Amino acid sequence: MWWLYLPLILIGVVLVLFLLLIVLGRFRNGALLKPLIRSLSRIGFMRRFFASVSTKAIERQNPELAAAIKKLEPVSSNPNPTAVQKAMSRLTPAERRAYMEAAQEQGEVQETANRQMRRRLQQQQRGGRPGGGGTAGRKRKRR
Repeated sequence: MWWLYLPLILIGVVLVLFLLLIVLGRFRNGALLKPLIRSLSRIGFMRRFFASVSTKAIERQNPELAAAIKKLEPVSSNPNPTAVQKAMSRLTPAERRAYMEAAQEQGEVQETANRQMRRRLQQQQRGGRPGGGGTAGRKRKRR
């Protein structure tokens, strides 16, 4: 007769796990849920599920950011700065603004290696050409 209780036990276990996920997600802004998600994302179908869920959430919240991410996704694994620069130039100003805001929010804006790259990044954030430039503002050395 114990087998009659088996469906109730299974439904109860699933319900308890679901409630546990909800509580972990609410407690400390999901800090305890993140390690669990990270370990579950090692499984292939779970990784695809989490990626699709996060993409859909971004599309609902910020469509410009979602479009920018889709355009930058092919070069995200390529550390070549020229390829990243080329992909960034394909973004519309609204997409670029949304991407820069999200990157600053996440703290993923990395310090660039040289001054030229920093100036380019500042120029992209402003959305225009740099003011002045070159040696026009410097005094010339007398001989």
